[in-house]
Amino acid sequence: MTTLYDTIQQLRAELTSFHLTRRERAAIEAELAVAIARLAERDRAADEEAPA
Repeated sequence: MTTLYDTIQQLRAELTSFHLTRRERAAIEAELAVAIARLAERDRAADEEAPA
C-alpha cells in the first residue's frame, strides 16, 4: 500500500513532466494540495496525542 508521503512524492514527480495538458496539471496540483493538507492534518493530530 502506498503511503501518503509516497503519494505526495509521486504527484510532485508527475508535475515535472513536460507532456501535461493544463487540465492534467491542474488536476495533479489539486490532488497534491489535498494530499499535503491530509498529511498536515495527520501531523497535527499526532502532535496533539504525543505526551508532553
